[in-house]
Amino acid sequence: QMSKSTGNFLTLTQAVDKFSADGMRLALADAGDTVEDANFVEAMADAGILRLYTWVEWVKEMIANRDSLRSGPASTFNDRVFASEMNAGIVKTDQNYEK
Repeated sequence: QMSKSTGNFLTLTQAVDKFSADGMRLALADAGDTVEDANFVEAMADAGILRLYTWVEWVKEMIANRDSLRSGPASTFNDRVFASEMNAGIVKTDQNYEK
């Protein structure tokens, strides 16, 4: 956790230098998820950087192997479930923004 009162404090520039802008975005997004005071947790920033690195590596692997990926119509049961879940999420998001 980061708190000025306990002497555990970083400026924005120091934090971005230490965790990267994307690492900061992930940690700050997580910091305010409850009704308690928001606290920046360095472990979350570190974990976010690792997740980003893993995601980038996965994307590189998918691009390199794209010729071996499935193609054609999305007609399997799993395809239909995925499309249904995506559509339900879109409807739910639209409903939340109309309020």
